[in-house]
Amino acid sequence: MTPAALVRLSVPACGQPAQPFRETWQHGCVTAATHSTLFPQVPETPDAVLEGLDPEQREVATALHGPVCVLAGAGTGKTRAITHRIAYGVRAGLLQPSSVLAVTFTNRAAGEMRGRLRQLGAAGVQARTFHSAALRQLQYFWPKAIGGSMPRLVDRKIQLVADAAAACRIRLDRGELRDVTAEIEWSKVTQTVPADYAPAAAKAGRETPRDPAEIAQLYAAYEDVKRERSVIDFEDVLLLTVAVLQDRHDIAEQVRAQYQHFVVDEYQDVSPLQQRLLELWLGDRDSLCVVGDASQTIYSFTGATPDHLLDFRTRHPGATVVKLVRDYRSTPQVVHLANGLLAQAKGRAADHRLELVSQRAPGPEPVYAEYTDEPAEAEGAARRIRELIDAGVPAAEIAVLFRTNAQSETYEQALADAAVPYQLRGAERFFDRPEVRKASVALRGAARFGGNDSLLDDAVDLPSQVRAVLSGEGWTPRPPAGSGAVRERWESLAALVNLAQDFAAAKPGATLADLVAELDERANAQHAPTVQGVTLASLHSAKGLEWDVVFLVGVAEGMMPITYAKTDEQIEEERRLLYVGVTRARERLHVSWALSRSPGGRPNRRPSRFLDGLRPGSTATTARTAAGSRGGIERGIPGTRGSAPRRVQRTPARCRVCGRTLTDAGEMKLMRCDDCPSDMNEGLYEQLREWRADQALRSGQPAFCVFTDRTLMAIAETSPDDEHELARIPGVGMRKLNRYGAGVLAICAGQYAGGDTDQD
Repeated sequence: MTPAALVRLSVPACGQPAQPFRETWQHGCVTAATHSTLFPQVPETPDAVLEGLDPEQREVATALHGPVCVLAGAGTGKTRAITHRIAYGVRAGLLQPSSVLAVTFTNRAAGEMRGRLRQLGAAGVQARTFHSAALRQLQYFWPKAIGGSMPRLVDRKIQLVADAAAACRIRLDRGELRDVTAEIEWSKVTQTVPADYAPAAAKAGRETPRDPAEIAQLYAAYEDVKRERSVIDFEDVLLLTVAVLQDRHDIAEQVRAQYQHFVVDEYQDVSPLQQRLLELWLGDRDSLCVVGDASQTIYSFTGATPDHLLDFRTRHPGATVVKLVRDYRSTPQVVHLANGLLAQAKGRAADHRLELVSQRAPGPEPVYAEYTDEPAEAEGAARRIRELIDAGVPAAEIAVLFRTNAQSETYEQALADAAVPYQLRGAERFFDRPEVRKASVALRGAARFGGNDSLLDDAVDLPSQVRAVLSGEGWTPRPPAGSGAVRERWESLAALVNLAQDFAAAKPGATLADLVAELDERANAQHAPTVQGVTLASLHSAKGLEWDVVFLVGVAEGMMPITYAKTDEQIEEERRLLYVGVTRARERLHVSWALSRSPGGRPNRRPSRFLDGLRPGSTATTARTAAGSRGGIERGIPGTRGSAPRRVQRTPARCRVCGRTLTDAGEMKLMRCDDCPSDMNEGLYEQLREWRADQALRSGQPAFCVFTDRTLMAIAETSPDDEHELARIPGVGMRKLNRYGAGVLAICAGQYAGGDTDQD
């Protein structure tokens, strides 16, 4: 069985109250060294694991049976919810740690999850990427399933593609090599064989870098080169694992006996191949929890699709669906801009958008700035960053985000000129850096033989011991001048010094050996300490991270959306990419653009269309905005699995005033057009609002969880006389009818005296 023979595979059709402190696990496994809760105590009991979760997060954590779908907006604590879910199940004895497989998309995210689970007392749970989990299984079962030793795994396929091109006598420059490689990767994750590439690319609307027939030829030659050299690539790892599990039922059952409970993070980014692998892991079981946000789908060019997330309830009618919309990350001002961006979106993902509700105190309004050219924009950003750092904002809490990596150089130079330290996102992992590895060896040696080391004679505590040891590796109390490699090495060592200070403060009496053990655990979890420098990153690489201050730069037409985004789907993905950038900011957001590329150039650029109607002085380009989905919990149909629920035939909703067919969710709730005259009883509406506020206060939940404003308006317009009339109003389901119906009808009947219609 060879990789080439396995390419064609069949696929079935298809928040807590605001706290005065921030969570300590932030920035995607980068923890601020100044946080006092850097080393939290393990919860003593299973119930203690649930403390501090909001109602929706608690529902996620306790829904341990059957399929669960978590629709989680940016900053709503999804990782907190699912890690507490796993930890609660383990601590309560409902889940065996070794039987749980938590899957995510990056090593960083998997490391963060392992670190959080360790702090919650749930060590032993497997948290891996799809590729990592598949590779372990493939390595273990290869001798049994195929025989012999597994082919060597290549980590970069560019050279193989170049050799394939040479064999085909096709000349490719560096850019074309990269683009053809991306097309091959897309083909494999969508399970497209070379012969089917051209029609598949056309159907997907892909703009191919070369003639599709030529790419198909290169793809086939690439597979031949791999086979001749007995090597496989990362996509082959998934393809081969799928093939083994499909062909060998005994191996599939062995894997299913090991893993009985699955959690999949960032489910909107699943490719068809990854979905197929997940289905084979599951078998005929439904112990699955998926988490995602269709509005953060920004990797469709790699084969990722939100369809699996959006169709989850169709595939699993018995699923519990929990919507997390309480945003604990960003201020109301940042959240307002984020909601505004998506309100003008179109397409299927937009139809399922979540409307975030900030749980933080108000902050400054986003700052918009226009510059004559790109160097002036970079200098302006660097100047403002210098002012923020001088005012006390840590450099590590500031990020500059741009659309393409090519924009980085201008900002690197501007920050260096302003004497601002920075780090490039995407550089090698912290614990893999040579200076960190050398420092770890030095600390380990000092922990074993420190009694004979004269360097430690004057060190009276753990921090001073670490400073003494690292001084021999290049650390100094004052940072070196300028930027570059010397400064980067110093920043790495300074991060270890800061970590030692926090560790000693959290664990008085800790020894050097204790710190070395902590570093080992952090290295295994890839949970790195903070490097003190402004982060420069592309919008794609910033996903999953957050900072106090974010500078979104180059937000102009041609860059955002990017000039090669032509179709409606591509434009909407660019909008979602900007949404991801906005939601990285906790407190301050700076948005800027330049009128020309170079000094003296023609000022023919304009701000991004996505900012129309949102930035001061602009008007919206769309007349009507879509209504977002609020938070809440939807129970599945008990006892149903494996088949889609029956569709109920409904007549079109029509305006009760003018008769026009209604499509907007808000208008459908009112049963009239927004522009048509309202016959709402204003006094009744105000009484309903007063009653709702009282209910929300008593139940400790936001007012909209009782009834939305639109639903109250609809009630005030119809003034129902009985439960039958009330139940016909959109937004009044059976649960709310049973809980609040009597109170609402009492108000409509004029019997509300204030505070005496509590339904709890």
